[in-house]
Amino acid sequence: MSTTETAPTAAGSGASATEAFRASSGGRAPGQVDHERVSTVVGAVLKGIHQAIRDEEVTYPEFQAAKEYLIEVGEGGEWPLLLDVLVEHVVEEVAARTQTCTKGSILGPYYLPDQARLDTPATLPQRPDEQGTPLVLSGEVRSTDGTPLARAELDMWQADEQGYYSGFAPHLPDGNLRGVVVTDDQGRFEISTIQPAPYQIPTDGPTGGLLEAAGWHPWRPAHLHLMVRAPGHRTVTTQLYFDGGEWLDSDVASATKPELVLKPADRGDGTFTVRYDFTLDPA
Repeated sequence: MSTTETAPTAAGSGASATEAFRASSGGRAPGQVDHERVSTVVGAVLKGIHQAIRDEEVTYPEFQAAKEYLIEVGEGGEWPLLLDVLVEHVVEEVAARTQTCTKGSILGPYYLPDQARLDTPATLPQRPDEQGTPLVLSGEVRSTDGTPLARAELDMWQADEQGYYSGFAPHLPDGNLRGVVVTDDQGRFEISTIQPAPYQIPTDGPTGGLLEAAGWHPWRPAHLHLMVRAPGHRTVTTQLYFDGGEWLDSDVASATKPELVLKPADRGDGTFTVRYDFTLDPA
Protein backbone atom coordinates (compact mmCIF):
# COMPACT_ATOMS: atom_id res chain seq x y z
CA MET A 1 0.00 0.00 0.00
CA SER A 2 1.46 3.37 -1.00
CA THR A 3 2.01 6.35 1.26
CA THR A 4 -0.71 8.30 -0.55
CA GLU A 5 -3.20 5.52 0.22
CA THR A 6 -2.34 5.39 3.93
CA ALA A 7 -1.51 8.97 4.89
CA PRO A 8 -4.48 10.81 6.40
CA THR A 9 -5.52 13.97 4.61
CA ALA A 10 -6.05 17.24 6.42
CA ALA A 11 -9.73 17.21 5.43
CA GLY A 12 -10.22 13.64 6.63
CA SER A 13 -8.41 14.24 9.89
CA GLY A 14 -10.33 17.47 10.40
CA ALA A 15 -13.67 15.76 9.88
CA SER A 16 -12.76 12.93 12.28
CA ALA A 17 -11.45 15.34 14.92
CA THR A 18 -14.55 17.51 14.68
CA GLU A 19 -16.87 14.50 15.03
CA ALA A 20 -14.89 13.19 18.03
CA PHE A 21 -14.87 16.62 19.67
CA ARG A 22 -18.61 17.05 19.33
CA ALA A 23 -19.19 13.56 20.71
CA SER A 24 -17.10 14.12 23.83
CA SER A 25 -17.24 17.85 24.60
CA GLY A 26 -20.81 18.34 25.75
CA GLY A 27 -21.09 21.26 23.32
CA ARG A 28 -20.69 24.40 25.43
CA ALA A 29 -21.57 27.07 22.89
CA PRO A 30 -21.13 30.79 23.82
CA GLY A 31 -24.85 31.08 24.60
CA GLN A 32 -24.46 28.48 27.35
CA VAL A 33 -21.67 30.40 29.13
CA ASP A 34 -22.08 33.28 31.56
CA HIS A 35 -22.49 36.54 29.61
CA GLU A 36 -20.03 38.45 31.77
CA ARG A 37 -17.38 35.77 31.26
CA VAL A 38 -17.93 35.80 27.49
CA SER A 39 -17.57 39.57 27.46
CA THR A 40 -14.37 39.46 29.51
CA VAL A 41 -12.59 36.70 27.58
CA VAL A 42 -13.70 37.70 24.09
CA GLY A 43 -12.91 41.32 24.88
CA ALA A 44 -9.39 40.36 25.95
CA VAL A 45 -8.87 38.27 22.80
CA LEU A 46 -10.03 41.10 20.56
CA LYS A 47 -7.87 43.57 22.45
CA GLY A 48 -4.84 41.38 21.75
CA ILE A 49 -5.73 41.13 18.06
CA HIS A 50 -6.30 44.87 17.80
CA GLN A 51 -2.95 45.59 19.46
CA ALA A 52 -1.13 43.17 17.13
CA ILE A 53 -2.66 44.96 14.13
CA ARG A 54 -1.42 48.30 15.48
CA ASP A 55 2.03 47.02 16.49
CA GLU A 56 2.65 45.24 13.18
CA GLU A 57 0.83 47.84 11.05
CA VAL A 58 -1.24 45.16 9.33
CA THR A 59 -2.34 46.24 5.85
CA TYR A 60 -5.70 45.73 4.17
CA PRO A 61 -4.31 43.05 1.82
CA GLU A 62 -2.94 41.20 4.86
CA PHE A 63 -6.28 41.56 6.64
CA GLN A 64 -8.13 40.19 3.62
CA ALA A 65 -5.67 37.31 3.40
CA ALA A 66 -6.37 36.52 7.06
CA LYS A 67 -10.13 36.47 6.39
CA GLU A 68 -9.64 34.15 3.43
CA TYR A 69 -7.44 31.90 5.53
CA LEU A 70 -9.97 31.63 8.37
CA ILE A 71 -12.69 30.75 5.85
CA GLU A 72 -10.45 27.97 4.51
CA VAL A 73 -9.85 26.62 8.03
CA GLY A 74 -13.59 26.40 8.61
CA GLU A 75 -14.42 24.90 5.23
CA GLY A 76 -11.61 22.37 5.66
CA GLY A 77 -12.86 21.33 9.10
CA GLU A 78 -9.48 22.14 10.63
CA TRP A 79 -10.45 24.19 13.65
CA PRO A 80 -9.74 21.32 16.10
CA LEU A 81 -6.34 20.74 14.49
CA LEU A 82 -5.35 24.41 14.34
CA LEU A 83 -6.44 25.22 17.89
CA ASP A 84 -5.00 22.06 19.43
CA VAL A 85 -1.62 22.55 17.75
CA LEU A 86 -1.16 26.29 18.25
CA VAL A 87 -3.31 27.27 21.25
CA GLU A 88 -4.21 24.38 23.57
CA HIS A 89 -0.83 24.21 25.34
CA VAL A 90 -1.49 27.63 26.91
CA VAL A 91 -4.97 26.60 28.10
CA GLU A 92 -3.38 23.51 29.68
CA GLU A 93 -0.70 25.71 31.28
CA VAL A 94 -3.41 27.80 32.95
CA ALA A 95 -5.28 24.68 34.14
CA ALA A 96 -2.06 23.35 35.70
CA ARG A 97 -1.88 26.32 38.08
CA THR A 98 -4.48 24.67 40.33
CA GLN A 99 -3.05 21.14 40.12
CA THR A 100 -0.59 19.32 42.38
CA CYS A 101 -0.95 15.99 40.56
CA THR A 102 0.99 14.43 37.67
CA LYS A 103 1.96 17.02 35.06
CA GLY A 104 -0.60 17.36 32.31
CA SER A 105 -0.29 18.04 28.62
CA ILE A 106 -2.64 18.76 25.73
CA LEU A 107 -5.47 16.45 24.70
CA GLY A 108 -4.82 17.01 21.00
CA PRO A 109 -7.21 16.26 18.12
CA TYR A 110 -6.83 12.46 17.97
CA TYR A 111 -8.72 11.32 21.07
CA LEU A 112 -11.65 8.96 20.48
CA PRO A 113 -13.96 7.97 23.38
CA ASP A 114 -15.52 4.60 24.18
CA GLN A 115 -12.56 2.33 23.52
CA ALA A 116 -12.14 -1.29 24.65
CA ARG A 117 -11.97 -1.70 28.44
CA LEU A 118 -9.06 -3.91 29.54
CA ASP A 119 -8.04 -5.26 32.95
CA THR A 120 -4.36 -5.04 33.85
CA PRO A 121 -2.01 -6.52 32.76
CA ALA A 122 -3.21 -5.53 29.31
CA THR A 123 -2.05 -5.34 25.72
CA LEU A 124 -3.42 -2.50 23.64
CA PRO A 125 -5.45 -3.80 20.68
CA GLN A 126 -3.21 -4.11 17.63
CA ARG A 127 -2.87 -5.84 14.30
CA PRO A 128 -1.42 -9.37 14.26
CA ASP A 129 1.61 -8.05 12.35
CA GLU A 130 1.93 -4.75 14.25
CA GLN A 131 5.36 -3.31 13.58
CA GLY A 132 7.50 -1.48 16.13
CA THR A 133 9.68 -1.95 19.18
CA PRO A 134 7.76 -3.70 21.98
CA LEU A 135 7.20 -1.48 25.02
CA VAL A 136 5.82 -2.28 28.47
CA LEU A 137 4.62 0.66 30.57
CA SER A 138 3.89 -0.09 34.22
CA GLY A 139 3.30 1.83 37.42
CA GLU A 140 0.71 2.84 39.98
CA VAL A 141 -2.12 5.34 40.19
CA ARG A 142 -2.45 7.04 43.57
CA SER A 143 -4.19 9.99 45.13
CA THR A 144 -1.94 12.89 46.10
CA ASP A 145 -2.09 11.65 49.73
CA GLY A 146 -0.56 8.33 48.62
CA THR A 147 -3.73 6.22 48.65
CA PRO A 148 -3.71 3.57 45.87
CA LEU A 149 -6.62 4.08 43.48
CA ALA A 150 -8.12 0.68 42.72
CA ARG A 151 -10.00 0.37 39.42
CA ALA A 152 -8.66 3.68 38.15
CA GLU A 153 -8.81 4.02 34.36
CA LEU A 154 -5.92 4.79 32.03
CA ASP A 155 -7.50 5.79 28.72
CA MET A 156 -4.54 5.42 26.35
CA TRP A 157 -4.06 6.10 22.65
CA GLN A 158 -1.03 6.48 20.40
CA ALA A 159 0.34 6.55 16.89
CA ASP A 160 1.75 3.41 15.33
CA GLU A 161 5.30 2.76 14.17
CA GLN A 162 4.63 4.89 11.07
CA GLY A 163 3.10 7.79 13.01
CA TYR A 164 -0.56 7.10 12.15
CA TYR A 165 -3.59 7.05 14.49
CA SER A 166 -6.50 4.67 14.13
CA GLY A 167 -9.68 6.55 13.35
CA PHE A 168 -7.69 9.07 11.34
CA ALA A 169 -5.85 6.86 8.83
CA PRO A 170 -7.95 4.76 6.45
CA HIS A 171 -5.67 1.70 6.52
CA LEU A 172 -5.84 1.18 10.31
CA PRO A 173 -8.57 -0.88 12.00
CA ASP A 174 -10.82 0.94 14.45
CA GLY A 175 -9.44 0.92 18.00
CA ASN A 176 -5.89 0.05 16.97
CA LEU A 177 -3.46 1.01 19.76
CA ARG A 178 -6.28 2.42 21.86
CA GLY A 179 -7.77 1.13 25.08
CA VAL A 180 -8.98 1.89 28.61
CA VAL A 181 -6.79 -0.07 31.05
CA VAL A 182 -8.18 -0.59 34.57
CA THR A 183 -5.82 -0.79 37.55
CA ASP A 184 -5.87 -3.68 40.02
CA ASP A 185 -6.92 -3.47 43.69
CA GLN A 186 -3.56 -1.87 44.57
CA GLY A 187 -3.77 0.79 41.86
CA ARG A 188 -1.15 -1.00 39.74
CA PHE A 189 -1.12 -1.28 35.95
CA GLU A 190 0.95 -2.89 33.21
CA ILE A 191 0.38 -2.06 29.55
CA SER A 192 2.08 -3.78 26.62
CA THR A 193 2.25 -1.85 23.36
CA ILE A 194 4.83 -0.63 20.84
CA GLN A 195 6.91 2.53 20.81
CA PRO A 196 5.17 5.10 18.59
CA ALA A 197 6.89 7.16 15.93
CA PRO A 198 7.15 10.93 15.62
CA TYR A 199 4.67 12.30 13.12
CA GLN A 200 3.87 15.43 11.24
CA ILE A 201 0.43 16.95 11.43
CA PRO A 202 -1.44 16.87 8.09
CA THR A 203 0.14 19.51 5.88
CA ASP A 204 -2.11 19.51 2.81
CA GLY A 205 -4.67 21.88 4.37
CA PRO A 206 -4.71 25.43 5.75
CA THR A 207 -2.99 24.53 9.04
CA GLY A 208 -0.05 23.09 7.14
CA GLY A 209 -0.13 26.07 4.81
CA LEU A 210 0.19 28.46 7.75
CA LEU A 211 3.16 26.53 9.18
CA GLU A 212 4.88 26.59 5.79
CA ALA A 213 4.21 30.30 5.33
CA ALA A 214 5.67 31.02 8.77
CA GLY A 215 8.67 28.73 8.23
CA TRP A 216 7.66 26.44 11.12
CA HIS A 217 8.07 22.66 10.93
CA PRO A 218 4.97 20.43 11.35
CA TRP A 219 6.48 17.66 13.52
CA ARG A 220 5.52 16.26 16.90
CA PRO A 221 7.89 14.01 18.91
CA ALA A 222 6.89 10.41 19.60
CA HIS A 223 4.52 10.17 22.54
CA LEU A 224 1.87 8.18 24.36
CA HIS A 225 -1.44 9.87 25.20
CA LEU A 226 -3.13 9.09 28.53
CA MET A 227 -6.24 10.29 30.28
CA VAL A 228 -6.08 8.98 33.85
CA ARG A 229 -9.26 9.08 35.92
CA ALA A 230 -10.77 7.69 39.11
CA PRO A 231 -14.00 8.39 41.03
CA GLY A 232 -13.70 11.37 43.36
CA HIS A 233 -10.58 12.68 41.61
CA ARG A 234 -9.75 15.18 38.90
CA THR A 235 -8.84 13.58 35.59
CA VAL A 236 -5.28 14.07 34.36
CA THR A 237 -4.78 14.37 30.60
CA THR A 238 -1.14 14.02 29.66
CA GLN A 239 1.44 12.74 27.17
CA LEU A 240 4.59 10.71 27.80
CA TYR A 241 7.62 11.30 25.57
CA PHE A 242 10.89 9.45 24.98
CA ASP A 243 14.35 10.56 26.03
CA GLY A 244 16.49 11.54 23.06
CA GLY A 245 13.53 11.53 20.70
CA GLU A 246 13.55 13.61 17.55
CA TRP A 247 11.62 16.92 17.78
CA LEU A 248 11.49 16.66 21.58
CA ASP A 249 12.93 20.17 21.91
CA SER A 250 10.93 21.74 19.07
CA ASP A 251 7.46 20.23 19.29
CA VAL A 252 5.14 22.11 16.92
CA ALA A 253 2.42 21.90 19.60
CA SER A 254 4.73 23.19 22.38
CA ALA A 255 3.40 20.41 24.64
CA THR A 256 6.50 18.66 25.98
CA LYS A 257 7.62 18.90 29.62
CA PRO A 258 10.77 17.45 31.24
CA GLU A 259 8.69 15.63 33.87
CA LEU A 260 6.93 13.66 31.13
CA VAL A 261 10.00 12.19 29.41
CA LEU A 262 10.46 8.42 29.70
CA LYS A 263 13.75 6.52 29.68
CA PRO A 264 12.84 2.93 28.69
CA ALA A 265 15.42 0.17 29.23
CA ASP A 266 15.93 -2.96 27.14
CA ARG A 267 15.15 -5.96 29.32
CA GLY A 268 17.41 -8.08 27.12
CA ASP A 269 15.02 -9.52 24.58
CA GLY A 270 14.33 -6.43 22.48
CA THR A 271 11.39 -5.36 24.63
CA PHE A 272 11.76 -2.03 26.39
CA THR A 273 10.26 -1.44 29.82
CA VAL A 274 9.62 1.71 31.79
CA ARG A 275 7.79 2.66 34.98
CA TYR A 276 5.73 5.80 35.39
CA ASP A 277 3.45 6.51 38.37
CA PHE A 278 0.45 8.83 38.26
CA THR A 279 -1.05 10.92 41.06
CA LEU A 280 -4.51 12.46 40.94
CA ASP A 281 -5.88 15.44 42.84
CA PRO A 282 -9.12 14.95 44.81
CA ALA A 283 -12.07 16.48 42.99
